[in-house]
Amino acid sequence: MKRTTCCVVGGGPAGMVLGLLLARSGVAVTVLEKHADFLRDFRGDTVHPTTLALLDELGLAERFAELPQRRVSTVMLPVGPDGEFYTLGDFGRLPIKYNYIAMVPQWDLLNLLAAEAAKEPNFELRMNTEVTGLVREHGRVTGVDYRTADGEHGRLRATITVACDGRDSLVRRELADQLRVRDFPAPMDVQWFRIPRREEDPAGAVGNIGNGAFTVLLDRGDYFQVASVIAKGSDAAERANDIERFNESLRARLGWLDDGRELVRSWEEVKPLHVTLDRLRRWHVPGLLCIGDAAHAMSPVGGIGINLAVQDAVAAARHLAKPLRRGGPRRRHVAAVQRTRWPTTALIQGLQRTIHANVVEPALRGEIDFGRRAGLPWLLKLLPRLPWLRVVPPYILAYGARRERPPKEALR
Repeated sequence: MKRTTCCVVGGGPAGMVLGLLLARSGVAVTVLEKHADFLRDFRGDTVHPTTLALLDELGLAERFAELPQRRVSTVMLPVGPDGEFYTLGDFGRLPIKYNYIAMVPQWDLLNLLAAEAAKEPNFELRMNTEVTGLVREHGRVTGVDYRTADGEHGRLRATITVACDGRDSLVRRELADQLRVRDFPAPMDVQWFRIPRREEDPAGAVGNIGNGAFTVLLDRGDYFQVASVIAKGSDAAERANDIERFNESLRARLGWLDDGRELVRSWEEVKPLHVTLDRLRRWHVPGLLCIGDAAHAMSPVGGIGINLAVQDAVAAARHLAKPLRRGGPRRRHVAAVQRTRWPTTALIQGLQRTIHANVVEPALRGEIDFGRRAGLPWLLKLLPRLPWLRVVPPYILAYGARRERPPKEALR
């Protein structure tokens, strides 16, 4: 049995950012990550301007810039039978230092954060360590039980436990009756895959709606990372068909791909994502706090989930660092994290639900088709006439309505 001040469950972006900020602020912190490394593909790889600014404040901007990356500054949609590209959003118009989204393999970002945190004497990262349950005493969470990859079982006591273990969080399942999840219906799932990209192909983020499908392509240099939005629960039925039928559908949606290039070779290359949209009514109980996807699972619409999770971590560090150094946070300190982050979460989820109802569902029913200019949203029709509107979507994606400030002690 061991003890730490803060036990962070999950070594994703939220967990690693929180661990680094608290360790730099003089708090003993242990991060438990169930995997052996961070090498997991087809995860969100978007690093938004607020996260880029945070890395700059932490003195990590130069090291981050050395990572292999692709910068996305425009969001485009092909419209009309000739495939004329409309610029839906232009990050370059934002008057900020980091006016782009960096596409960086998530494992590179996590390795950078882990290496920096390891410099702090009061930081510990335990890989291959899966949390199996919570330790509860006298109505309070006082730590976790865990199991390592070699079968060792142990217990880690903590002044506070922070759940950063994602939308399938074991922590919040164990406390479901107290935290209470509010679910919102999601009309879609997503199939993730890669296809080759050529120099003459459009750059940035490219969306397309047509033939009853909604597709987003993210420029990764020599390939596109593709999100194909499908009707909820339809992945299994699609996999019953030959993969070439899948490729034919892609070519029909995106005519510029019909140039002889090889697309998807087998269904093994297509990774399904079950989309959920929910949030906890309470993010905390005595001794425990949930942040990131563990507190609010986001739709992939806008690709903003990682940015929100990181901002949750920043807010948590700011509210908890000083109380943890002084012996332990009171309920008001933990509640302040939810009070600070809930409005942004509710706003972004409200926008995502609006897009689900007014864009995604009509698109999957075939009521919107950019290729035929059918059912185009009125806002899209205004873009060529009012270019300043192109700043609105990037602003929301860049800031998520609010930028959190880290503890001063964590800055370099």
